[in-house]
This record gives sequence, structure tokens and C-alpha cells, in this order.
Amino acid sequence: MAVKDKNILNRLYFISGCMFIFAILVLVKLVKTQFVEGDMYRAKAEERVFRTFDIPANRGNLYDSKGNLLATSVPKYDIRFDAVTVTDKDFRENIKELSNALAKEFGKSSEHYDNKLRRARDNKNRYFLIKRNLGYSQYIRVKSFPLFKYGSNRGGLIVEQRTIREHPIGKIAERTVGYERQDAQGYYTRVGLEGAYGPFLRGKEGKRKKQKIAKNQWKPIGDANEVEPQDGYDVISTIDVNVQDITHHALLAQLERFEAEHGTVVVMETRTGEIKAISNLGRTKSGKYYEKLNYAVGESHEPGSTFKLMAMVAALEDKVIDSSYIVDTENGRVKFYDRVVKDSKWGGYGKISAAKAFELSSNTAFAKIIDENYKNNPKKFVNRLMNMGLHKTLGLSIKGEGKPKIPYPGDKDWYGTTLPWMAHGYGVAVTPLQTLAFYNAIANDGEMVKPRFIKEVKAWDKTKERFDKEVINSAICSKETAKIVQEMMKNVVVRGTADNIHTESFQIAGKTGTCWGNYGKDKEREYISSFAGYFPADDPRYSCIVVIHKPNKEKGYYGNIVAAPVFKTIALKVYNDIPVIDEVSADIVESKEISESYEEYFQKARKYKTIMPDLKGMPAMDVISLLENMGLKVEVKGSGKVKSQSIEPGAKVKTNQTIRIELS
Repeated sequence: MAVKDKNILNRLYFISGCMFIFAILVLVKLVKTQFVEGDMYRAKAEERVFRTFDIPANRGNLYDSKGNLLATSVPKYDIRFDAVTVTDKDFRENIKELSNALAKEFGKSSEHYDNKLRRARDNKNRYFLIKRNLGYSQYIRVKSFPLFKYGSNRGGLIVEQRTIREHPIGKIAERTVGYERQDAQGYYTRVGLEGAYGPFLRGKEGKRKKQKIAKNQWKPIGDANEVEPQDGYDVISTIDVNVQDITHHALLAQLERFEAEHGTVVVMETRTGEIKAISNLGRTKSGKYYEKLNYAVGESHEPGSTFKLMAMVAALEDKVIDSSYIVDTENGRVKFYDRVVKDSKWGGYGKISAAKAFELSSNTAFAKIIDENYKNNPKKFVNRLMNMGLHKTLGLSIKGEGKPKIPYPGDKDWYGTTLPWMAHGYGVAVTPLQTLAFYNAIANDGEMVKPRFIKEVKAWDKTKERFDKEVINSAICSKETAKIVQEMMKNVVVRGTADNIHTESFQIAGKTGTCWGNYGKDKEREYISSFAGYFPADDPRYSCIVVIHKPNKEKGYYGNIVAAPVFKTIALKVYNDIPVIDEVSADIVESKEISESYEEYFQKARKYKTIMPDLKGMPAMDVISLLENMGLKVEVKGSGKVKSQSIEPGAKVKTNQTIRIELS
């Protein structure tokens, strides 16, 4: 019996000991929680109820060169009502007058608002929506209504502000103005001026504390912010809305007339490189046109006969010819190996000078001039082109600049026919803006200036940063060579291929271009029509390029017929400073189609940061912009849409990694 009692006592001691140890552990945990981890847990508890939210800053305004708004931030306000925080006395005394004021402001009956507000109070609704998307003046009126005038605590007024971006000139230059978007992970997608100058425009976020009142519902605490947001700086662009409007409508009219697929026009101030207008219009399935892609900046393609200026300058600089050099165009058909160069005129032009060949845009003459003088040393010709910078991008601030292509002897795609074909603009690729920069340099007697989209950054009328003229190449050629080709370009308009745009008012200098846009016996011919030049010819103020892709061949496709008249229209209106009376149609394009096009690009840009997306079928401009936003180096072959990519979809990528894309 004694042994049994002893065992029971031992068990009791053991249990008591365990309970004592457990009590000690609980006590230690309580002390630790209270004094060591207390601040952490209190902070977590408070975070569940209170949280600090970022308040986006108002983006700075984007202006044209004369102070007209291109893009501006507009505040919008959502008004809500906390039906719990208001006392019974205040609610009873103000409900009728508040309902009357809301009815007068928003158009519904007083009884409607009376019933809604009472129901919200009965249901203890602390986040009842009154109205969304109010403008500032309307918000100020609502803020002074009965009951609401007492503020957030006594009056139950909840005001949520956000900012939206508006474009006062509508769809004109929409792609050039562009946008900057940030996703939930903090990555930016940048397009156009908005994207290029986002660091100036976006400002600094503010902070505001809110209290959680229901699932996913947060009520601001008080009427003031903890940290006020700082507005972004204003950016003054080089765009001139008046010139932009002229350019837009001149291009649009010609695209519609010739039922073309897409087109672009750029107008640049000759001496400074300031872009005064840039219009990029693409056709939708419904046949309307809108700012679809930035073709001027991003689309590299074979230029055709506008490249004859580059070939002529190279030959003159190397002194292998002069303007009186005689070349036999034979019968307008000259064979090089297994391929034939053809002139548009059957029977050819006979024996003509190099200057006359330029005026008449003879393909056979240029092919023979370059082949005869460089075939034994083709590197000399290509090196001269590269010395003029034609193999380099312009280094634009806007993302997505297309890469030029200048073949080099020894490359895998260099053939016996490459040299004569380069002479008249085939086998090479440049963007319209790169071509314009070269023509502008000739107008400047050889000085190449960088195309510029921005003049200055301002804060409250004080200049923070100014952007001045930037010279890329002080002399792409001698002044003597520049003077010679300047005369040639004048004669193109006076008596050459563009005599149809000659005007007695002032002289135009330029060059037509007509390029066969696809190859192969089984392919239907498509054309790229272009005209590049400057005006007035004797004292150049503006240079301009017009490029129109895939016009209806039955209506016309030569550069002098399709592209040159757009140049003349712009030159006449700009030179004579004719007031703009054209109006932009509000239904210029179906909004659904536009939004789908933009959204497809934005969704890919937002989704893919370190994983390679499937690029097949995407336009080159969007692909380059997308990949550069990912921090990749892009090598491009061909033109059009993506046919293949060197990095497979789904593969991990790293910053500065090189990707090669082939276009078709």
C-alpha cells in the first residue's frame, strides 16, 4: 500500500513540475511579447487597421513650342459618405437640405438621395458612393453642401482624388505624345515624349493615412495628407500645334485618296533640328486612320531613290565623278550578273550627265556610276557612307529607334549585285527620320544636327533645364559637295521627277523615291512612295520627309504622285503661314480598335520583365520599344513584323543581353 501511495505521489510531483515549467514558459512568452516583441505586434495590429497609401503626384504639363497644351493632368474626385460617424442630431438637421443640394447638382430627385442616405445610415455603411469622376469646380461645390461642409469627422465626407491624363488636341500626334505607365511591381512602360521625359514629368508621390472600415475599403483619416505630393515639372516640346495640324491633315487626305496602308511625315527646323510636326497614321480594318505606331522613328525600310542623294554625295566626296560625269543608260535595262536594273522610262535616257541622272532618278545611271567606280574597292564606297554616319542611330530620346542597315563587303549577305543595288536604295535600310537628318544636313551645308523633341523643362515658369542644338557631325561632306547636290535637288523640282510640285512662290529642293516593297516572282508588287527635301531652297528654314506605304497601285504609286504633293501642301501652308481651318473629326477612328491595339502592346510590356515574350507577328517598332524597356540590346534584320527571334519565348533574360530578331 505504501509503495502504491509513493507512486501516486511521484506522479503528482511530476505533473506539478510539468505544470510549473509550463507556467514559467507562458510567463516568459508573455514578458517577451509584452516587452520585447510588443512593438512589432502592435505595429502589425495597427497595420491591419491603419495603412499609409501613396498619393500619385500630378504629372507636369507637356506643351508645344508656343505654349499650347499637348498633355495635361486633370484631377478627378470620387465623393463618398461615412453614414456612421455623423451624429443623429446633425443627420436629422441636414439630411433634407443635403438631398436637395445633391439633386440640384446631379439631376436626380431629392427623394432619391434622401432614401439612399437613410438606407446607408440604417445599414451602417461607412463607404457609401455619392458620385465618381467629379471635376475640381464640382468637387468644391459638393464640399460646401449641408453636412458635408463639416468635413470628414463630423460631416462624414470622404473625398478620394486621382489624376488622369488628357490630350487637348485629341488624336493628332497621339503616338508622339505617348504615355508612361507603371505596373504594380514598379516597372515602367515608356512611349513617346511622355515616356522619354517621364523623370521630369512625374513628380514625387505624397502619403496619406487611411483606416480600414470593411473588406478592401479604406477611409482617409482627416482632411490633410501626411506628405503632400510634389507636382512634376512642365516640359516644353519643339512641336508646333499649327504645323502639326497642317501635317496631319495633309497626310490623312493623301492616305485616304490612295487607300494606302500607312504613312508618316516629319517637319524639322533646319538649323536647330527641332521637330515641328510628326504624324504617323495607320489604317484600321474599317479603313480609317489613326496614330497607330511611330513609323518615323521606328520603321527601318529600304528607301529607294531618296538614297541616291547619299550615293551621289559619296561619289562626289571621293572625287570619282563630278556633276558632268557622263553615263550611258543604254536602253533603260542594265544587267549585273543574273539581275537587271531597270529605269521607269522604257528605252532609257541615253547618255546623260550625273546631274541629269539625279534629276531624272535613273536607276541604271546610278547603278553604273557606283559599280564602275567602286567595284574594285567596294569598301571605299561603304566606308564613305559610314563616315557620314549612315550606319548609326541618331540616339533619340524616344525609345524604339529603328536600326539602320548598311551592308559591308565580306558580310554573308554581300553579293556581286549588292553594290549597284545600294546605289539606288536597295539592300540598305534607314528610318524616315534618319533619312531626313541627312537631307537636313545637306540643307545646312554639311552640318548634321540631332533631331530634337524638347526645348526646356520648367517649374512654375522657372527654367530647370534647357536643351539646345546638338551637332552630330559638323561636316558629313565638304561645303562644295553640299552646294553641288543642293542645285541638283532644286532641279529635281524645277525640271525633274518632281516638277509637278514646282511653285513660283518659293523654291523647293528635294528628291523623289519609289521603292518596290517586296520581292519574289510570286509576290504581288507593293510600293513605298517618298519625297524628302527642304524649303525655301535658297534659305532653308524647314526640312520635311513624306513616306507612304502600299498605296493602291491603280490610283498611283510613284513618289512624285503620292508623296510629293503632301510635301507641297505642307510647304505652302507653313511658308505662307495660312491659318488652320481644318477640324479633327471626333470619330476619326473606332475607339475599341485603338484601345485594343494599345492594350496588346501595354499588356506585353507590363507582363514581361525578365522572361522573353513571344514576339512573332508584332510590329518592329513595338518590339524594339518593348525589348529596350526590358533593358536588352536589339539587333534587327529586315523590316516589317517579327518572323523569328534568337531568344526563345519563356527564357530568362538579363539586362544588356543581346537579342536578334528577323523581320519579314
